[in-house]
Amino acid sequence: MQVKVHWIIDGVAEMDAESFEAAEKHIEDTIRGLISDKPELLDKLGARAIQGKAYLPGSEDDIDVADSKDG
Repeated sequence: MQVKVHWIIDGVAEMDAESFEAAEKHIEDTIRGLISDKPELLDKLGARAIQGKAYLPGSEDDIDVADSKDG
C-alpha cells in the first residue's frame, strides 16, 4: 500500500545571541550538522525545507506568551 505522511517538527530553542540573524544561523548550522552525516535522511523523510524565525521572548511572535493570554 502506497501512503504519504505529512510531518512537521516544531520547536523553540532559547539562547543568548548577538542578533536574530546570529541565533537563526546557529540553529540552522546545528540542524544541518546533525543531518550532514546522513544526507539520505532528508531524502528518506521527504524533507523540503528547514525554516526558523528569531524573536524576542514576550513578543507577539512568542507562542508560549500568546497561549497563556488565551487561556
